[in-house]
Amino acid sequence: MREEPISLEEAEPIIKSLSSLIFKAQDAHYDIATTITTMKSHIQALEERANAATIQSTVFGQLAAESIPKNLQCIDIKLTADWLQNKSIQELADERRNSPRLVDNNLYHFCIFSDNLLAVSVVVNSTVSNAEHPKQLVFHIVTNGVTSIEPKFHNPKYLSLLNHLRFYIPEIYPQLEKVVFLDDDVVVQKDLTPLLSLDLHGNVNGAVETCLEAFHRYYKYLNFSNPLISTKFDPQACGWAFGMNVFDLISWRKENVTARYHYWQEQNVDKSLWKLGSLPPGLLAFYGLTEPLDRRWHVLGLGYDLNIDNRLIETAAVIHFNGNMKPWLKLSIGRYRPLWEQYVNQTHRYLQDCVTS
Repeated sequence: MREEPISLEEAEPIIKSLSSLIFKAQDAHYDIATTITTMKSHIQALEERANAATIQSTVFGQLAAESIPKNLQCIDIKLTADWLQNKSIQELADERRNSPRLVDNNLYHFCIFSDNLLAVSVVVNSTVSNAEHPKQLVFHIVTNGVTSIEPKFHNPKYLSLLNHLRFYIPEIYPQLEKVVFLDDDVVVQKDLTPLLSLDLHGNVNGAVETCLEAFHRYYKYLNFSNPLISTKFDPQACGWAFGMNVFDLISWRKENVTARYHYWQEQNVDKSLWKLGSLPPGLLAFYGLTEPLDRRWHVLGLGYDLNIDNRLIETAAVIHFNGNMKPWLKLSIGRYRPLWEQYVNQTHRYLQDCVTS
């Protein structure tokens, strides 16, 4: 049966009936078992409605975040048109695709998986602008033309296929040894090249932990009532963030992290271990293989938290607009939007044409 989200008007009579039940129990001397059973049924009704409301809110927020503004659609159309009409652009792309820089491990490699051209441009511009040696940076951008994941591992209603491709980085870049992975909703504010020199102590994933808040521990992401989870993982283990990660691809291949990912996806076909997202299988696949980074490398929450300390933002190497209030959307948080907009090249003809069109 489908549950509708609960409103304050709907909740009020249920709460009142609970109060009435308590008074009746006192007056009529109901036995404890009867009283508890009746109260449980009322409380369960409230919980079911609240859960339905939470799920619906999440879905609506996701739909709002994934809706593509007209100016972004316009940019994509103009880029595609130029690509098809201009052979010199295609020749330049082919030339760069075969560049030896793409496999030179003496350079600094960054990978971004996205189909949002404007967002990617901000990530690249901000990374280059703040690098001490910008000519030594190499960007690897993967868009949704790449398909190498079984459909059963992907729920298109809630999650982009590109979010799963991060688990295939060593296969996509077989000759690389170390990369920095960046989400398309980040802005880089400091030089990131020192990340690639960090000692990960044999670990695969360098990431900022997020368990300063209690709700970012493993038990909040995974179903610990299932013995597959409870016998292998610590429920109090600290969660960490995707979006700014340094990956040691040599260790990744040695530990066969991609196979771990496949294993857990196979176990979760019925959604009994976790419900949605690419972070839960990431927590499982990289368990015991993650090196905690200083939290100043990666500050999160600019896509939902209105009250992040300015000092935290100013000292951050990377700020992350995770959440539904993306900086390219009208529902973005105005206080943070200039941090992203400063890296948008407003003079580019695509942007000028699409803003005025």
